[in-house]
Amino acid sequence: MLFRSGIPVVHSDRGGDVTYHGPGQRVVYVLMDLHRRRWGVKQLVSNLEQAVIDLLAEFDTLAERRRGAPGVYVGGKKLAALGLRIRGGQSYHGLALNVNMDLAPFTFIDPCGYPGLEVTQLADTGIAKNVQQADRLLLPHLLRNLEYMSPVNIPVLASAPA
Repeated sequence: MLFRSGIPVVHSDRGGDVTYHGPGQRVVYVLMDLHRRRWGVKQLVSNLEQAVIDLLAEFDTLAERRRGAPGVYVGGKKLAALGLRIRGGQSYHGLALNVNMDLAPFTFIDPCGYPGLEVTQLADTGIAKNVQQADRLLLPHLLRNLEYMSPVNIPVLASAPA
């Protein structure tokens, strides 16, 4: 934390150093048995990133990964952050997609531990959607990239109270 902001700080056991979660952001927790899938952590990270990259491609927006800095970037700014915890082959936590939010709290921290890292959101890329609309757009990409094709295995995206 660069300085006190009045925003509550919650310590977590996931990777990704420090981040901010707030209204206008979609946080997706991925609870998955990696052993059963025969996936490694890198594959899970790559597939989560790819879901967001695929979403942006629908709108002809170029998004990319950065080696050594998990997440999804547009124009050099971070759009989606990943923070995972893997314990006993089980994944916890997941990704945070900035949809349409106040980005000012990110100036109080070094996002994901990177000094000077700028963040962005879907709204700033020209994709003017609310969180629920972004859910409907993101879900098919998550299902495909996480290989949840059976209706029995379809996870639920739940919204936190506003």
